[in-house]
Amino acid sequence: MPRLKLVVAYDGTAFAGWQSQTHRNTVQDTLERALHDICGTRARVHGAGRTDAGVHALAQCAHVDLPSRRLSSASWTSALNATLPATIRVLRSRFVSPEFHARFSATGKTYRYRIWLGPILPPLELNRVWHIPKPIDFERLIAAGAVFVGKHDFAAFAANRGKKGESTVRTIWELKVRKKKSEATIEISGDGFLYKMVRLMVGAMVQAARGKLPAEEIAEQLRIGRAKRARYVAPASGLYLIKVWY
Repeated sequence: MPRLKLVVAYDGTAFAGWQSQTHRNTVQDTLERALHDICGTRARVHGAGRTDAGVHALAQCAHVDLPSRRLSSASWTSALNATLPATIRVLRSRFVSPEFHARFSATGKTYRYRIWLGPILPPLELNRVWHIPKPIDFERLIAAGAVFVGKHDFAAFAANRGKKGESTVRTIWELKVRKKKSEATIEISGDGFLYKMVRLMVGAMVQAARGKLPAEEIAEQLRIGRAKRARYVAPASGLYLIKVWY
């Protein structure tokens, strides 16, 4: 069966995340319905990772084993986009080796988190950013982010999914913080991410920027592998998966 790799962008606002669920209102479910409409048989889509409800993607990667090679990869891109809702778009597709796996072949990911700093949120940014109307200390935001770079136990920055025995050690290769006028962006690249890890990291950074969480305490949580106080989860609306590394 020919294996097709997809690079997919989507507005996650109306979806209950990436992974298939019983109510079928997910990005994966929507892609699988589109494939069924085109080829007349069920085809399972495998994503590089899960995104939560409300989280967006500029370049999620996935693969699917097709029943035949009757269409070219470019034709599959066109056919899927003609069938999918406008909130999901296949940016490109190509046939790959059967050994390629969207999830298990990935070596890392890059996420972007967007924050709007200012008293008024432009309406076109609704569900696209985390709106923080009061000023925060940008230098503290940068200092808190720097603590995460490197190899650490991120147990204190992961929501429990009930998986036993999974290692919570991850390596953050790079964390960039930028500000342009009212918009701040945080880009985080690493070899893997735990459930809600990016949102918990950003939440901690913002709490530090508000003067409510010392950067030293973030470092201590990474050292001991647990949180000493209630954790702050940044809203899903500001998070984007922007690249999967292979």
